[in-house]
Amino acid sequence: MASPLQTGKKSVNLAPSGAPGPRVSKIRRDPPPAVKELAVRDPDERDQRDVVIGVVAFALAIFVILLSVAAYSGWSPRAYVVQM
Repeated sequence: MASPLQTGKKSVNLAPSGAPGPRVSKIRRDPPPAVKELAVRDPDERDQRDVVIGVVAFALAIFVILLSVAAYSGWSPRAYVVQM
């Protein structure tokens, strides 16, 4: 078998020098950013809000449809006189 060729580089010693435990990095870094807590909403409140928005939107749509049919047919509330 052939032996590997010699390189000109020296090997790096990764063992701790004198102190037990892993080496500590001497690079100064910014502290990690603070974690923002997400506001957890109650699903029941969200469902109630969605139902109210849906009912109001449906009522508004029905009102607009009735108003447009009335305007198309020529009906107007001005045609009626209220006597007291």
